[in-house]
Amino acid sequence: MSDFNTQVIEEFRANSGKVGGPFEGANVVLMTVVGAKSGAERTTPVVYFQDGERIYVIASAGGSTKHPAWYHNLVAHPELTVEVGTDKYQARAVPVADDGERDRLYANAVAQMPGFGEYEKTANRRIPVLHLDRV
Repeated sequence: MSDFNTQVIEEFRANSGKVGGPFEGANVVLMTVVGAKSGAERTTPVVYFQDGERIYVIASAGGSTKHPAWYHNLVAHPELTVEVGTDKYQARAVPVADDGERDRLYANAVAQMPGFGEYEKTANRRIPVLHLDRV
């Protein structure tokens, strides 16, 4: 895990889910997933958005041309632990398969954080959107 992620995770847990730096003001979730190849648990901070009662994340990898590692891990092992604020629970990652629904959710994310619009331009791939459904 990168030093950056370690610092964000520590800050998140010390401040009931609030973090500063590039995530300041954003909704951040900690996702603990099982590695697709290693089988090891890994925790990653990710910006999340809400759609009614559901939360969703976007596998943008900051506009990279490749999906983030956590996305590949969730495809292989969709069960994960979610931390939002002080709430910690088990969830299942469900990729949004319907193109219209995916586009609506992505547009909602761009409206809240315009940088996601740039990511879609630079990524040269269809960026996946996933619901994190409590189990």
